[in-house]
Amino acid sequence: MGKPTGFMDYDRENAPAAAPKERIGNFNEFHTPLSEDRQKRQAARCMNCGVPFCQSGMTIMGMTSGCPLHNLVPEWNDLLYNGNWEQAYNRLKKTNNFPEFTSRVCPALCEAACTCGNWEDPVTCKANEYGIIENAYKEGYAAAKPPRVRTGKKVAVIGSGPAGLAAADQLNKRGHSVTVYERDDRIGGLLMYGIPNMKLEKWVIDRKADVMKEEGVTFVTGVNVGKDIKAAKLLKEYDRVILACGAKNPRDIKAPGRDAEGIYFAVDFLKATTKSLLDSDLKDNSYISAKGKKVVIIGGGDTGNDCVGTSIRHGAVSVIQLEMMPKAPEKRAQDNPWPQWPKVCKTDYGQEEAIAMFGSDPRIYQTTVKEFLKDKNGKLTGLVTVKLESQKDEKTGRMQMVEVPGTEEKLDCDLVLIAAGFLGTQEYVAKAFGVALDGRTNVATPDGGYRTSVENVFAAGDTRRGQSLVVWAIREGREAAREVDESLMGYSYLSVQ
Repeated sequence: MGKPTGFMDYDRENAPAAAPKERIGNFNEFHTPLSEDRQKRQAARCMNCGVPFCQSGMTIMGMTSGCPLHNLVPEWNDLLYNGNWEQAYNRLKKTNNFPEFTSRVCPALCEAACTCGNWEDPVTCKANEYGIIENAYKEGYAAAKPPRVRTGKKVAVIGSGPAGLAAADQLNKRGHSVTVYERDDRIGGLLMYGIPNMKLEKWVIDRKADVMKEEGVTFVTGVNVGKDIKAAKLLKEYDRVILACGAKNPRDIKAPGRDAEGIYFAVDFLKATTKSLLDSDLKDNSYISAKGKKVVIIGGGDTGNDCVGTSIRHGAVSVIQLEMMPKAPEKRAQDNPWPQWPKVCKTDYGQEEAIAMFGSDPRIYQTTVKEFLKDKNGKLTGLVTVKLESQKDEKTGRMQMVEVPGTEEKLDCDLVLIAAGFLGTQEYVAKAFGVALDGRTNVATPDGGYRTSVENVFAAGDTRRGQSLVVWAIREGREAAREVDESLMGYSYLSVQ
């Protein structure tokens, strides 16, 4: 511990954010990083506690507590406080291939499990991570380091999201020749087109991809494996194949009027905006515009929040967000003690912006759509909502949300974005490789393993575990890489934690 009294001497200080009405004028990241000296003071708050739950990544009551990558948080906090930036970077990179991504988009499971946060504000682990990785690029520590020896083995990775990139990065470091296939026109998968620019500017992805290219990873974009190229060809040309294609099937809302013009999946809305922004600064108008629209977003998670923030930047005249579940408490409930993940109400950047623009929180809780309304030309004009309440299912004994009769209300809207999550692997990919699926339509693998039902084919990330966090995808990619390496070489020294 660099400063034993640091957690008492210094208060938590977050990187300042631009005011909502200022930042909605563009799609740029909107936090101003702390100076190096101020960041070092934040690192001094780390207690180096005897049981560092921040790096545990264990499951408590069905929720993850601490970092799934088992980042060595107390170690690099201490190194940062003492000004040893290069060694801090080395300890950070030991467990995390992409701190430039997680320090921007991770919900900071480490901070939720921080011992300091048990009675006051937790340590700014996420911001400290950001400081370490950005300093590493500035000073040259994060420059390309190609492997000195090649094994002669070839691996194809299908998908360039965080799982695929992590697997490729690990296997390339081992000396295998890795080719990453991406069906979109840019590298990054979920990172590129699923997360808006104001959370993760895309030059950050390009910067890391350039480093990986220098280190020997080959990227092939605009190729849809299973359609543009046959699985059999890849299995013949490569020693191993890793499926890291994500969970691409969006959950739909089955209600009368669903065919109305003006209803889109959130992923299509967000992707079109980012692509147009990168291609033409939105000048090509090849995106789903919310300008002048009354927008209703169905879904209360991160994707729903991203749709709120994006719609406001387009110039929506109103934004409403429907959530099926009740509003979470402002503080931890008695049955949700530390170090469990805190099930509390979070007002994210999009909701903050809606409050600033429209004067109220956009979220309506315990509500879903009963019917979509349309005019004689089939265009969306509104929807009918209904309230929900929690009831126990007599057959299964599980609690479920059911409609409350007589609570129907009409909402005017002309744009609906469905952000209800994703379900499993796309069917054509699974059929192309002949891999078995589990009951949730994910690619089936043994418990704790990454081998599929087809010889020499492995799976990682959302393809295998279903929709999850970037940090989990990175861990999956690392663990799959180790298993692939063992299958190729008979042993592996690749680190997974």
